[in-house]
Amino acid sequence: MQRRHFLASLGACLASTTGLTPAFGQSSKSNPDDMSTRAQNLAQQMASYAASLRYEDLDDETVELVKTHLADALGCGVAALRERPVESARKVALAEGGGRGASTLLGTRSRTSPDMAAFANGAAIRFYDLNDVYAGKEIGHPSDNIAACLAQAEAEGASGRDLIVAIALAYEIDCRLMDAASISQHGWDHPNFSLPAAALAAGKLMKLDEARLAQAVNLAINGHVALNQTRVQTISDWKGLADADAARNGVFAAALAREGITGPSPIFEGDAGFFKLVSGPFTLDVAKFGGRGRPFRIRDCSVKYYPAQALTQTAIDAGIDVARQAGGVDRITAVEIRTSHEGWFSAGKDAEKWAPETSGTADHSLPYVTARAMFDGDVTLASYSKDALHDPKLRAFMKKIKVIDDPEMSKLYPKYYATVVSATRDDGKVFTKRIDDIPGSATRPMQRTDFAAKFTKNAAPVLGASAADEALGVLWSLEQRDHVSDVFAPLVLRG
Repeated sequence: MQRRHFLASLGACLASTTGLTPAFGQSSKSNPDDMSTRAQNLAQQMASYAASLRYEDLDDETVELVKTHLADALGCGVAALRERPVESARKVALAEGGGRGASTLLGTRSRTSPDMAAFANGAAIRFYDLNDVYAGKEIGHPSDNIAACLAQAEAEGASGRDLIVAIALAYEIDCRLMDAASISQHGWDHPNFSLPAAALAAGKLMKLDEARLAQAVNLAINGHVALNQTRVQTISDWKGLADADAARNGVFAAALAREGITGPSPIFEGDAGFFKLVSGPFTLDVAKFGGRGRPFRIRDCSVKYYPAQALTQTAIDAGIDVARQAGGVDRITAVEIRTSHEGWFSAGKDAEKWAPETSGTADHSLPYVTARAMFDGDVTLASYSKDALHDPKLRAFMKKIKVIDDPEMSKLYPKYYATVVSATRDDGKVFTKRIDDIPGSATRPMQRTDFAAKFTKNAAPVLGASAADEALGVLWSLEQRDHVSDVFAPLVLRG
């Protein structure tokens, strides 16, 4: 307690010398120079939104979407629990917390600190590249923030309703930032937008005031800006861990802010801030964010049908169809994949995409996943085995594939992730298929039964059918749960 009082006093002193208002420990309503009476910077505006959001502001559709997307993320995470990078992340988290702490590690009964639980659980959710996706000017995976929400909610003894609000908030912040600016084109990674989303969601669960929430944003962004080298050329284990790390950093930043630590400000608009060095300037109208009759961005998220990068999803279906039309791959002499600029940039530009050595490179490769779909009639987790990656017949076939940046496909993005696949047969005949969306796309949304089927497919082989059913029962009644820990109880690895 003495330490907390000291830090609160220190925060007040710093505020008086740096112009930060309101001072930590004071109510914003009691300070004549509070954030509501002067121009707010973007971090403060997002903090105000986060502080004001309540469960009652969420419509029934949004509550249902939070529950179904949470089920989807946890199903993806459970399926990956025995994968090497996920086990490694869990081992690091266990070493950090000694098996004890406030937040559960998915698949176990062990606990660790909230930030390390966010990291380890986020690694599992992201590993197979099968969790949901959102496309604005930038493309990313807002469900990666769920790990931060779960970890901090459990640490705070939060209810299911508290968790639902935090997840809706994290999606809203992340997606609105992705709407506002593309940063990957400038060499930065999309988890940079997860940093304020995770920090505000964690801070909301901590019941931080507006001033501390703004500091959580400042701290999360300034210390943890990520490079897009994560997703180009040869793709390493870090591709599946980068957003998990953003979740960890967001939780850590909120914990620091709770204790009165301040961060660089204004973090977006400053002379050496995010606008200047990372994104370029953009505007964000926080008054239009979801709540009180305004739609939330979670309704515009897509859910992946195949374990592959989002912009390859339609290419998989188109490739299957074209191979069928041509009578099989043996007579095909050339393949052309026409995609959006974003699809070409992320999955069809690098030479490594034609000779993938890792599953991470392969699932971000338009030529690989399209060829695999044409050969097998599907893309599954088995499509990225060592034998599948080095199949000599497939490797030879991939040399026939050309990926084209097509302005017509770009016009449809981000509403549609459209792809045209054309195959030329040895008799000169050309077969073509264009697909704009598939089941799970925001334009063709899944229903609860679809989410349940996907969850069961992912989780039942790991947990057993009865535990998977029990987990779904908890998730579908989440708003009635007094303790978030209920979510983890059925999700323990067998053996």
